Amino acid sequence: MPKTKTAEKSARSAARKAQRNKAVKSGVKSKVTRAEKLVAAKKGEEATVAVTEAISSLDKAAKRKVIHANTAARKKSRLMKKLNTSNKE
Repeated sequence: MPKTKTAEKSARSAARKAQRNKAVKSGVKSKVTRAEKLVAAKKGEEATVAVTEAISSLDKAAKRKVIHANTAARKKSRLMKKLNTSNKE
């Protein structure tokens, strides 16, 4: 339990931020998973749009420091790699 008033406020603030971050992370995961499924199913146009949305959400999460910038870059790179290899075939 926090002992001081500032520690109590800090705990409340941390709880709010954790809840917000959880929602953002969940949204990012959903978009990335959807994009990966469409790429695997070889749905060209739909997959491209989904990958673009996923990349946008990854960038926003990284900008807000919800996920690390390098994590976002790695996930974006892997998504694009999958999309490009599926488009070649």
